[in-house]
Amino acid sequence: MRKSWLILLCGVVLTAGALSGCAQNAGSKEGGPFTVTMSLAQVGEVPEKGNPVEKAIEAYTNTKLDIQWIPSSAFDEKVNVMFASSEMPKIMKVNYVPMVISSIQSGLFWEIGPYLDEYPNLSAQDGQHYKNISVDGKVYGIPLYRDIGRPTFNYRKDWLEKLGLSIPTNMEEWYEVQKAMVQNDPDGNGKNDTYGFVLDKGYNVGHSALTTRLAVSIGGVNKWGIVDGKMTPEFMTEEFMEVLKLFRRLFAEGLINQDFAVLDGSEAAKLFDSGRAGLGNSVAQSAKSQYDRLIKTEPDAVMDNSAFIGPGGIRLAGEPGHNGFLVIPKSAVPSEEELKKVLEFLNALMDEPATTLLMRGIKDVHYREVDGDKTEFIDFSLFQREVKPYRDNLPNVEGYNVKTLKDTPLGEKGTKMAKENAQYAIPNEALTLSSPLYRERGNELDQMISDAETRYIMGKIDDAGWEEEVRKWLNAGGEQVIKEFQESYEALNP
Repeated sequence: MRKSWLILLCGVVLTAGALSGCAQNAGSKEGGPFTVTMSLAQVGEVPEKGNPVEKAIEAYTNTKLDIQWIPSSAFDEKVNVMFASSEMPKIMKVNYVPMVISSIQSGLFWEIGPYLDEYPNLSAQDGQHYKNISVDGKVYGIPLYRDIGRPTFNYRKDWLEKLGLSIPTNMEEWYEVQKAMVQNDPDGNGKNDTYGFVLDKGYNVGHSALTTRLAVSIGGVNKWGIVDGKMTPEFMTEEFMEVLKLFRRLFAEGLINQDFAVLDGSEAAKLFDSGRAGLGNSVAQSAKSQYDRLIKTEPDAVMDNSAFIGPGGIRLAGEPGHNGFLVIPKSAVPSEEELKKVLEFLNALMDEPATTLLMRGIKDVHYREVDGDKTEFIDFSLFQREVKPYRDNLPNVEGYNVKTLKDTPLGEKGTKMAKENAQYAIPNEALTLSSPLYRERGNELDQMISDAETRYIMGKIDDAGWEEEVRKWLNAGGEQVIKEFQESYEALNP
Protein backbone atom coordinates (compact mmCIF):
# COMPACT_ATOMS: atom_id res chain seq x y z
CA MET A 1 0.00 0.00 0.00
CA ARG A 2 2.78 2.48 0.94
CA LYS A 3 4.66 1.90 -2.31
CA SER A 4 1.46 2.46 -4.30
CA TRP A 5 0.94 5.78 -2.51
CA LEU A 6 4.53 6.82 -3.27
CA ILE A 7 4.11 5.98 -6.95
CA LEU A 8 0.85 7.92 -7.10
CA LEU A 9 2.36 10.99 -5.43
CA CYS A 10 5.41 10.90 -7.69
CA GLY A 11 3.19 10.70 -10.74
CA VAL A 12 1.11 13.66 -9.59
CA VAL A 13 3.74 16.09 -8.36
CA LEU A 14 6.73 15.29 -10.50
CA THR A 15 6.45 14.31 -14.17
CA ALA A 16 5.03 11.39 -16.04
CA GLY A 17 8.51 10.49 -17.22
CA ALA A 18 9.75 10.42 -13.64
CA LEU A 19 7.21 7.85 -12.51
CA SER A 20 9.29 4.74 -13.02
CA GLY A 21 12.38 6.41 -11.56
CA CYS A 22 10.44 7.44 -8.49
CA ALA A 23 9.07 3.98 -7.88
CA GLN A 24 12.46 2.39 -8.33
CA ASN A 25 14.12 4.90 -6.02
CA ALA A 26 11.58 4.47 -3.27
CA GLY A 27 11.40 0.71 -3.68
CA SER A 28 15.14 0.32 -3.45
CA LYS A 29 15.15 1.30 0.21
CA GLU A 30 14.03 -1.08 2.92
CA GLY A 31 12.01 -0.12 5.97
CA GLY A 32 10.17 3.13 6.64
CA PRO A 33 11.17 6.63 5.58
CA PHE A 34 14.57 7.87 6.76
CA THR A 35 14.17 10.99 8.90
CA VAL A 36 16.34 13.87 7.69
CA THR A 37 16.64 16.90 9.95
CA MET A 38 18.02 20.04 8.31
CA SER A 39 18.75 23.67 9.12
CA LEU A 40 18.52 25.85 6.01
CA ALA A 41 18.53 29.54 5.16
CA GLN A 42 15.13 31.17 4.94
CA VAL A 43 14.37 32.45 1.44
CA GLY A 44 11.23 34.57 1.36
CA GLU A 45 8.41 33.23 3.48
CA VAL A 46 8.89 29.99 5.43
CA PRO A 47 7.20 27.17 3.45
CA GLU A 48 4.21 25.61 5.12
CA LYS A 49 4.99 22.24 6.67
CA GLY A 50 3.84 19.35 4.50
CA ASN A 51 3.41 21.45 1.36
CA PRO A 52 3.26 19.64 -2.02
CA VAL A 53 6.92 20.38 -2.89
CA GLU A 54 8.18 19.01 0.42
CA LYS A 55 5.93 15.96 0.12
CA ALA A 56 7.27 15.31 -3.36
CA ILE A 57 10.87 15.40 -2.12
CA GLU A 58 9.96 13.00 0.69
CA ALA A 59 8.17 10.64 -1.69
CA TYR A 60 11.02 10.46 -4.20
CA THR A 61 13.76 9.99 -1.61
CA ASN A 62 11.74 7.90 0.87
CA THR A 63 12.50 10.35 3.68
CA LYS A 64 10.68 12.34 6.33
CA LEU A 65 11.94 15.92 6.33
CA ASP A 66 12.20 18.07 9.43
CA ILE A 67 13.48 21.51 8.35
CA GLN A 68 14.44 24.47 10.52
CA TRP A 69 14.44 27.67 8.48
CA ILE A 70 16.93 30.28 9.76
CA PRO A 71 16.40 33.97 8.81
CA SER A 72 19.27 35.31 6.69
CA SER A 73 19.72 38.34 8.94
CA ALA A 74 20.82 36.13 11.84
CA PHE A 75 22.09 33.11 9.93
CA ASP A 76 25.77 32.90 10.93
CA GLU A 77 24.95 33.91 14.51
CA LYS A 78 22.31 31.17 14.84
CA VAL A 79 24.64 28.57 13.30
CA ASN A 80 27.33 29.56 15.82
CA VAL A 81 24.88 29.00 18.69
CA MET A 82 24.02 25.57 17.30
CA PHE A 83 27.70 24.67 17.11
CA ALA A 84 28.24 25.68 20.73
CA SER A 85 25.23 23.72 21.99
CA SER A 86 26.01 20.64 19.88
CA GLU A 87 22.28 20.50 19.10
CA MET A 88 22.62 20.08 15.38
CA PRO A 89 20.52 18.44 12.66
CA LYS A 90 21.80 15.82 10.22
CA ILE A 91 22.35 18.41 7.51
CA MET A 92 23.33 22.04 8.08
CA LYS A 93 23.65 24.79 5.53
CA VAL A 94 26.72 26.88 6.44
CA ASN A 95 28.80 29.63 4.88
CA TYR A 96 32.55 29.50 4.27
CA VAL A 97 33.46 31.80 7.16
CA PRO A 98 36.18 31.58 9.84
CA MET A 99 33.83 30.28 12.52
CA VAL A 100 32.72 27.39 10.30
CA ILE A 101 36.28 26.64 9.22
CA SER A 102 37.41 26.47 12.87
CA SER A 103 34.53 24.13 13.69
CA ILE A 104 35.48 21.88 10.81
CA GLN A 105 39.08 21.80 11.99
CA SER A 106 37.91 20.86 15.50
CA GLY A 107 36.31 17.70 14.12
CA LEU A 108 32.58 18.53 14.36
CA PHE A 109 31.74 17.32 10.86
CA TRP A 110 32.28 14.32 8.64
CA GLU A 111 34.94 14.49 5.96
CA ILE A 112 33.00 13.38 2.90
CA GLY A 113 35.66 13.65 0.20
CA PRO A 114 36.60 9.93 0.36
CA TYR A 115 32.93 8.94 -0.18
CA LEU A 116 32.06 11.14 -3.17
CA ASP A 117 32.96 8.57 -5.83
CA GLU A 118 30.17 6.33 -4.52
CA TYR A 119 27.55 8.92 -5.50
CA PRO A 120 27.38 9.51 -9.26
CA ASN A 121 25.51 12.83 -9.23
CA LEU A 122 27.71 14.41 -6.56
CA SER A 123 30.94 13.18 -8.14
CA ALA A 124 29.89 14.33 -11.63
CA GLN A 125 30.25 18.01 -10.72
CA ASP A 126 33.36 20.09 -11.49
CA GLY A 127 36.01 19.38 -8.86
CA GLN A 128 36.70 23.10 -8.49
CA HIS A 129 33.38 23.44 -6.64
CA TYR A 130 34.67 21.08 -3.96
CA LYS A 131 38.15 22.58 -3.90
CA ASN A 132 36.57 25.98 -3.23
CA ILE A 133 34.97 24.77 0.02
CA SER A 134 37.88 22.60 1.15
CA VAL A 135 39.57 23.03 4.52
CA ASP A 136 43.24 22.05 4.74
CA GLY A 137 42.81 20.32 1.39
CA LYS A 138 39.92 18.11 2.52
CA VAL A 139 36.22 18.24 1.63
CA TYR A 140 33.65 18.37 4.43
CA GLY A 141 30.46 19.27 2.61
CA ILE A 142 28.33 19.39 -0.51
CA PRO A 143 28.40 22.81 -2.19
CA LEU A 144 25.24 24.61 -3.14
CA TYR A 145 26.63 24.76 -6.65
CA ARG A 146 26.81 28.07 -8.49
CA ASP A 147 28.47 28.82 -11.82
CA ILE A 148 32.18 29.64 -11.58
CA GLY A 149 32.53 31.20 -15.04
CA ARG A 150 29.68 33.70 -14.99
CA PRO A 151 31.47 37.12 -14.78
CA THR A 152 30.26 39.36 -17.61
CA PHE A 153 29.53 42.95 -18.38
CA ASN A 154 26.31 44.21 -19.94
CA TYR A 155 26.64 46.82 -22.65
CA ARG A 156 24.51 48.99 -24.87
CA LYS A 157 25.11 47.38 -28.23
CA ASP A 158 23.31 50.23 -30.00
CA TRP A 159 25.66 52.75 -28.36
CA LEU A 160 28.80 50.86 -29.37
CA GLU A 161 27.60 50.62 -32.95
CA LYS A 162 26.69 54.31 -33.08
CA LEU A 163 30.13 55.23 -31.69
CA GLY A 164 31.91 52.88 -34.11
CA LEU A 165 33.57 50.93 -31.32
CA SER A 166 34.08 47.26 -30.49
CA ILE A 167 34.21 45.30 -27.24
CA PRO A 168 37.41 46.35 -25.40
CA THR A 169 40.32 43.93 -24.96
CA ASN A 170 42.89 46.12 -23.18
CA MET A 171 43.03 49.15 -20.91
CA GLU A 172 43.48 51.67 -23.73
CA GLU A 173 40.38 50.35 -25.48
CA TRP A 174 38.41 50.51 -22.23
CA TYR A 175 39.51 54.13 -21.94
CA GLU A 176 38.31 54.93 -25.46
CA VAL A 177 34.92 53.29 -24.90
CA GLN A 178 34.41 55.05 -21.57
CA LYS A 179 35.42 58.40 -23.04
CA ALA A 180 33.16 58.03 -26.07
CA MET A 181 30.15 57.04 -23.99
CA VAL A 182 30.63 60.12 -21.80
CA GLN A 183 31.53 62.73 -24.44
CA ASN A 184 30.02 61.63 -27.76
CA ASP A 185 26.30 61.70 -26.89
CA PRO A 186 25.46 58.02 -27.57
CA ASP A 187 21.79 58.53 -26.63
CA GLY A 188 21.43 61.45 -29.03
CA ASN A 189 19.79 63.90 -26.64
CA GLY A 190 22.35 66.63 -27.21
CA LYS A 191 23.69 66.49 -23.65
CA ASN A 192 26.78 65.04 -21.98
CA ASP A 193 24.73 63.14 -19.41
CA THR A 194 25.75 59.55 -20.07
CA TYR A 195 28.40 57.23 -18.67
CA GLY A 196 30.14 54.01 -19.56
CA PHE A 197 30.76 52.23 -16.30
CA VAL A 198 29.32 53.89 -13.20
CA LEU A 199 31.56 53.03 -10.27
CA ASP A 200 30.11 52.60 -6.80
CA LYS A 201 31.74 52.27 -3.40
CA GLY A 202 32.03 48.50 -3.81
CA TYR A 203 33.99 48.75 -7.09
CA ASN A 204 37.00 46.94 -5.60
CA VAL A 205 35.33 44.66 -3.02
CA GLY A 206 34.51 40.97 -3.22
CA HIS A 207 34.76 38.38 -5.95
CA SER A 208 32.82 40.56 -8.42
CA ALA A 209 35.10 43.60 -8.02
CA LEU A 210 35.46 45.40 -11.34
CA THR A 211 39.14 46.11 -10.64
CA THR A 212 39.81 42.40 -10.19
CA ARG A 213 37.84 41.36 -13.26
CA LEU A 214 39.65 43.83 -15.50
CA ALA A 215 43.07 42.91 -14.12
CA VAL A 216 42.42 39.19 -14.61
CA SER A 217 41.28 39.82 -18.20
CA ILE A 218 44.74 41.13 -19.11
CA GLY A 219 46.65 38.37 -17.32
CA GLY A 220 46.45 39.27 -13.63
CA VAL A 221 45.68 37.13 -10.60
CA ASN A 222 42.23 36.66 -9.07
CA LYS A 223 42.71 38.44 -5.70
CA TRP A 224 45.68 36.16 -4.90
CA GLY A 225 47.88 34.09 -7.17
CA ILE A 226 51.34 32.68 -7.72
CA VAL A 227 53.70 35.16 -9.40
CA ASP A 228 57.32 34.05 -9.94
CA GLY A 229 56.76 31.22 -7.47
CA LYS A 230 55.47 33.47 -4.69
CA MET A 231 51.96 33.98 -3.33
CA THR A 232 51.06 37.53 -4.35
CA PRO A 233 48.07 39.79 -3.70
CA GLU A 234 46.56 41.40 -6.79
CA PHE A 235 47.50 44.96 -5.82
CA MET A 236 51.20 44.05 -6.02
CA THR A 237 50.95 43.01 -9.69
CA GLU A 238 51.56 45.02 -12.87
CA GLU A 239 48.17 44.14 -14.31
CA PHE A 240 46.27 45.50 -11.33
CA MET A 241 48.27 48.72 -11.45
CA GLU A 242 47.26 49.13 -15.09
CA VAL A 243 43.64 49.06 -13.98
CA LEU A 244 44.20 51.56 -11.15
CA LYS A 245 46.01 53.89 -13.54
CA LEU A 246 43.12 53.62 -15.99
CA PHE A 247 40.62 54.63 -13.34
CA ARG A 248 42.92 57.40 -12.10
CA ARG A 249 43.09 58.80 -15.62
CA LEU A 250 39.32 58.52 -16.10
CA PHE A 251 38.67 60.27 -12.79
CA ALA A 252 41.10 63.10 -13.56
CA GLU A 253 39.43 63.69 -16.93
CA GLY A 254 35.90 63.58 -15.51
CA LEU A 255 35.07 60.38 -17.38
CA ILE A 256 33.77 58.47 -14.36
CA ASN A 257 31.35 59.66 -11.74
CA GLN A 258 33.16 61.79 -9.18
CA ASP A 259 31.04 60.46 -6.29
CA PHE A 260 32.01 56.82 -6.77
CA ALA A 261 33.62 56.52 -3.33
CA VAL A 262 30.27 57.04 -1.60
CA LEU A 263 27.73 55.92 -4.22
CA ASP A 264 25.61 52.91 -3.29
CA GLY A 265 25.54 50.01 -5.74
CA SER A 266 21.77 50.16 -6.12
CA GLU A 267 21.99 53.80 -7.21
CA ALA A 268 24.66 52.95 -9.79
CA ALA A 269 22.47 50.18 -11.22
CA LYS A 270 19.57 52.62 -11.65
CA LEU A 271 21.65 54.69 -14.06
CA PHE A 272 21.98 51.71 -16.42
CA ASP A 273 18.30 50.81 -15.98
CA SER A 274 17.28 54.38 -16.83
CA GLY A 275 19.36 54.53 -20.03
CA ARG A 276 22.14 56.76 -18.76
CA ALA A 277 24.97 54.17 -18.60
CA GLY A 278 26.31 51.97 -21.35
CA LEU A 279 28.30 49.43 -19.32
CA GLY A 280 27.37 47.33 -16.30
CA ASN A 281 29.50 44.93 -14.26
CA SER A 282 27.34 41.85 -13.91
CA VAL A 283 26.93 38.08 -14.26
CA ALA A 284 25.81 36.14 -17.32
CA GLN A 285 22.35 35.19 -16.12
CA SER A 286 21.35 38.74 -15.11
CA ALA A 287 21.37 40.21 -18.62
CA LYS A 288 17.74 39.22 -19.18
CA SER A 289 16.41 41.00 -16.10
CA GLN A 290 18.69 43.99 -16.72
CA TYR A 291 17.29 44.33 -20.24
CA ASP A 292 13.71 43.97 -19.00
CA ARG A 293 14.27 46.92 -16.66
CA LEU A 294 16.04 48.99 -19.32
CA ILE A 295 13.34 48.77 -21.99
CA LYS A 296 10.75 50.14 -19.58
CA THR A 297 12.61 53.44 -19.93
CA GLU A 298 14.30 52.94 -23.31
CA PRO A 299 12.00 50.67 -25.38
CA ASP A 300 14.25 50.87 -28.45
CA ALA A 301 17.47 50.04 -26.58
CA VAL A 302 19.61 47.16 -27.81
CA MET A 303 21.60 45.43 -25.05
CA ASP A 304 23.97 42.50 -25.01
CA ASN A 305 26.51 41.00 -22.64
CA SER A 306 30.05 39.74 -22.98
CA ALA A 307 32.66 37.88 -21.01
CA PHE A 308 35.71 39.94 -20.02
CA ILE A 309 38.22 39.65 -22.85
CA GLY A 310 41.93 40.42 -22.89
CA PRO A 311 44.70 40.25 -25.49
CA GLY A 312 44.69 36.45 -25.22
CA GLY A 313 40.93 36.01 -25.38
CA ILE A 314 38.43 35.36 -22.60
CA ARG A 315 39.98 35.33 -19.14
CA LEU A 316 37.72 35.50 -16.10
CA ALA A 317 38.05 36.03 -12.37
CA GLY A 318 36.50 32.73 -11.33
CA GLU A 319 33.76 32.98 -8.72
CA PRO A 320 33.67 30.77 -5.59
CA GLY A 321 31.14 28.45 -7.23
CA HIS A 322 28.85 28.01 -4.25
CA ASN A 323 26.22 29.70 -2.14
CA GLY A 324 27.38 28.05 1.05
CA PHE A 325 27.55 24.30 1.56
CA LEU A 326 25.88 21.45 3.44
CA VAL A 327 27.79 19.79 6.28
CA ILE A 328 26.93 16.64 8.23
CA PRO A 329 27.54 16.87 12.02
CA LYS A 330 28.99 13.80 13.70
CA SER A 331 26.83 14.40 16.77
CA ALA A 332 23.64 13.99 14.72
CA VAL A 333 25.00 11.33 12.35
CA PRO A 334 27.15 9.09 14.57
CA SER A 335 27.84 6.17 12.22
CA GLU A 336 29.28 5.68 8.76
CA GLU A 337 26.16 3.72 7.84
CA GLU A 338 23.94 6.70 8.62
CA LEU A 339 26.38 9.07 6.88
CA LYS A 340 25.93 7.08 3.70
CA LYS A 341 22.15 7.36 4.01
CA VAL A 342 22.46 11.13 4.23
CA LEU A 343 24.75 11.22 1.20
CA GLU A 344 22.37 8.92 -0.66
CA PHE A 345 19.57 11.41 0.03
CA LEU A 346 21.66 14.35 -1.25
CA ASN A 347 22.70 12.38 -4.33
CA ALA A 348 19.06 11.45 -5.06
CA LEU A 349 18.11 15.13 -5.04
CA MET A 350 20.18 15.46 -8.22
CA ASP A 351 18.37 12.66 -10.06
CA GLU A 352 16.30 14.00 -12.95
CA PRO A 353 12.86 13.89 -11.25
CA ALA A 354 14.04 15.61 -8.09
CA THR A 355 16.18 18.12 -9.97
CA THR A 356 13.22 19.01 -12.17
CA LEU A 357 11.13 19.52 -9.05
CA LEU A 358 13.74 21.77 -7.39
CA MET A 359 14.52 23.81 -10.50
CA ARG A 360 11.15 23.96 -12.27
CA GLY A 361 8.58 22.99 -9.65
CA ILE A 362 5.48 20.84 -10.14
CA LYS A 363 4.42 20.11 -13.69
CA ASP A 364 1.33 22.00 -14.87
CA VAL A 365 1.43 24.09 -11.68
CA HIS A 366 4.76 25.92 -11.87
CA TYR A 367 5.98 24.83 -15.31
CA ARG A 368 4.99 23.04 -18.49
CA GLU A 369 6.91 21.19 -21.19
CA VAL A 370 7.19 22.93 -24.56
CA ASP A 371 8.87 22.38 -27.92
CA GLY A 372 9.45 18.71 -27.11
CA ASP A 373 12.63 19.14 -25.09
CA LYS A 374 12.21 22.41 -23.16
CA THR A 375 10.34 23.74 -20.17
CA GLU A 376 8.82 27.11 -19.41
CA PHE A 377 7.37 28.60 -16.25
CA ILE A 378 3.61 28.97 -16.01
CA ASP A 379 3.71 31.10 -12.89
CA PHE A 380 7.20 32.25 -11.97
CA SER A 381 6.01 34.24 -8.96
CA LEU A 382 4.41 31.09 -7.58
CA PHE A 383 7.65 29.20 -8.21
CA GLN A 384 9.61 31.88 -6.36
CA ARG A 385 7.30 31.60 -3.39
CA GLU A 386 6.80 27.82 -3.18
CA VAL A 387 9.88 26.19 -4.75
CA LYS A 388 12.78 28.66 -4.55
CA PRO A 389 13.37 28.12 -0.79
CA TYR A 390 14.21 24.47 -1.54
CA ARG A 391 16.07 25.15 -4.79
CA ASP A 392 18.39 27.66 -3.12
CA ASN A 393 19.24 25.36 -0.20
CA LEU A 394 19.62 21.94 -1.82
CA PRO A 395 22.11 20.70 -4.43
CA ASN A 396 21.19 21.28 -8.08
CA VAL A 397 22.91 22.53 -11.22
CA GLU A 398 21.24 24.24 -14.17
CA GLY A 399 21.72 22.03 -17.20
CA TYR A 400 22.35 18.85 -15.18
CA ASN A 401 19.47 16.32 -15.25
CA VAL A 402 16.91 18.97 -16.12
CA LYS A 403 15.43 20.03 -19.46
CA THR A 404 16.43 23.40 -20.88
CA LEU A 405 14.39 26.36 -19.77
CA LYS A 406 12.78 28.21 -22.66
CA ASP A 407 13.72 31.82 -22.27
CA THR A 408 14.39 35.06 -24.09
CA PRO A 409 17.49 35.07 -26.32
CA LEU A 410 19.44 36.98 -23.67
CA GLY A 411 18.24 34.61 -20.96
CA GLU A 412 19.27 31.50 -22.88
CA LYS A 413 22.59 33.09 -23.85
CA GLY A 414 23.36 33.91 -20.21
CA THR A 415 22.67 30.38 -19.01
CA LYS A 416 24.85 28.96 -21.76
CA MET A 417 27.71 31.42 -21.18
CA ALA A 418 27.87 30.70 -17.46
CA LYS A 419 28.45 27.02 -18.22
CA GLU A 420 30.78 27.26 -21.19
CA ASN A 421 32.99 29.97 -19.68
CA ALA A 422 34.02 27.88 -16.67
CA GLN A 423 37.01 26.82 -18.78
CA TYR A 424 38.29 30.40 -18.75
CA ALA A 425 37.94 30.96 -15.01
CA ILE A 426 41.09 31.78 -13.03
CA PRO A 427 40.79 30.67 -9.38
CA ASN A 428 41.68 32.72 -6.35
CA GLU A 429 44.65 30.65 -5.16
CA ALA A 430 44.24 31.76 -1.56
CA LEU A 431 40.49 31.16 -1.35
CA THR A 432 40.80 28.15 0.95
CA LEU A 433 44.35 28.59 2.24
CA SER A 434 45.08 28.95 5.94
CA SER A 435 46.37 32.18 7.44
CA PRO A 436 45.67 32.64 11.15
CA LEU A 437 46.52 36.33 10.92
CA TYR A 438 44.26 36.93 7.94
CA ARG A 439 41.43 35.09 9.68
CA GLU A 440 41.89 37.46 12.63
CA ARG A 441 42.63 40.74 10.87
CA GLY A 442 41.80 40.23 7.22
CA ASN A 443 39.00 42.78 7.12
CA GLU A 444 41.25 45.45 8.61
CA LEU A 445 44.08 44.74 6.18
CA ASP A 446 41.71 44.62 3.18
CA GLN A 447 40.24 47.98 4.19
CA MET A 448 43.71 49.56 4.33
CA ILE A 449 44.35 48.66 0.69
CA SER A 450 40.82 49.41 -0.46
CA ASP A 451 41.08 52.94 0.95
CA ALA A 452 44.50 53.42 -0.64
CA GLU A 453 43.16 52.35 -4.04
CA THR A 454 40.38 54.92 -3.80
CA ARG A 455 42.78 57.71 -2.79
CA TYR A 456 45.09 56.79 -5.66
CA ILE A 457 42.26 56.88 -8.20
CA MET A 458 41.10 60.26 -6.87
CA GLY A 459 44.62 61.70 -7.14
CA LYS A 460 45.03 62.20 -3.41
CA ILE A 461 48.25 60.14 -3.46
CA ASP A 462 50.75 59.67 -6.29
CA ASP A 463 52.80 56.61 -7.25
CA ALA A 464 55.23 57.16 -4.39
CA GLY A 465 52.30 57.55 -2.01
CA TRP A 466 50.78 54.31 -3.28
CA GLU A 467 54.03 52.44 -2.70
CA GLU A 468 54.14 53.84 0.83
CA GLU A 469 50.59 52.52 1.48
CA VAL A 470 51.66 49.07 0.32
CA ARG A 471 54.64 49.22 2.68
CA LYS A 472 52.29 50.16 5.53
CA TRP A 473 50.11 47.17 4.67
CA LEU A 474 53.12 44.85 4.67
CA ASN A 475 54.32 46.18 8.04
CA ALA A 476 50.82 46.02 9.55
CA GLY A 477 50.64 42.27 8.98
CA GLY A 478 50.44 41.86 5.23
CA GLU A 479 53.92 40.38 5.02
CA GLN A 480 52.96 37.76 7.61
CA VAL A 481 49.75 36.96 5.71
CA ILE A 482 51.74 36.40 2.51
CA LYS A 483 54.12 34.10 4.42
CA GLU A 484 51.26 32.10 5.94
CA PHE A 485 49.43 31.76 2.62
CA GLN A 486 52.68 30.68 0.97
CA GLU A 487 53.28 28.00 3.61
CA SER A 488 49.72 26.76 3.35
CA TYR A 489 49.93 26.63 -0.46
CA GLU A 490 53.20 24.70 -0.38
CA ALA A 491 51.80 22.23 2.17
CA LEU A 492 48.88 21.47 -0.14
CA ASN A 493 50.98 21.51 -3.33
CA PRO A 494 54.24 19.74 -2.42
